[in-house]
Amino acid sequence: MKTSDPLIITISRQMGSGGSYIGQKLAKKLKIHYADREIIRKAAETLSVPEEDLESMDEKSQTWWDYIQLSSRYASEIYIPPVQKFAPTDLELFKAECEIIKQIAKETSAVIIGRCGFCVLDGHPNLIKIFLHGEKDFRVKRIMDLYSVSIKTAEKMVEDSDRKRGLYIKKFSKKDWMNIDNYHLSVDTSKIGIDSSLDLISAFVANARK
Repeated sequence: MKTSDPLIITISRQMGSGGSYIGQKLAKKLKIHYADREIIRKAAETLSVPEEDLESMDEKSQTWWDYIQLSSRYASEIYIPPVQKFAPTDLELFKAECEIIKQIAKETSAVIIGRCGFCVLDGHPNLIKIFLHGEKDFRVKRIMDLYSVSIKTAEKMVEDSDRKRGLYIKKFSKKDWMNIDNYHLSVDTSKIGIDSSLDLISAFVANARK
């Protein structure tokens, strides 16, 4: 992996497996850019819609009813704009995020969280693809602690996220996100813990760059 191209690390993750935490710590340790919420913000600017409208769509496959509900917010405006505004589709959001991810990877070394990054950047000469997963009980406990919610709410959040993220990745990448063949390294953070997983990934990246 000796190349002058930026180092890009994509992290695909199950909810509660520590993706954001590990991604931020890894980026800080390597002194490279961290891209997560920035991707949504830039997509909102590209599509000329409020960022909060994209949050409910991010990394989710959109149903027709989802689109109708979101579009109703735009139809309720009192004044008719010069060009009729419509809510973006999940395909439009995906395309916008793809271009943002590609631009980041072109300009700087970075840790990029989710959004089919492992597929969008496939073929990049300096790419490391990581997948973080964990046992459900472990992930539910982390969500309970992070968001101060009940076990029932946390279980639903984890189950919904796994299902919707899987459908989203399947729809746009045509890949099964749980297939470890998609990645260079798969880590069960529930087995060795979040901080030990960070150490393992750091060592893996160091060795891959030799």
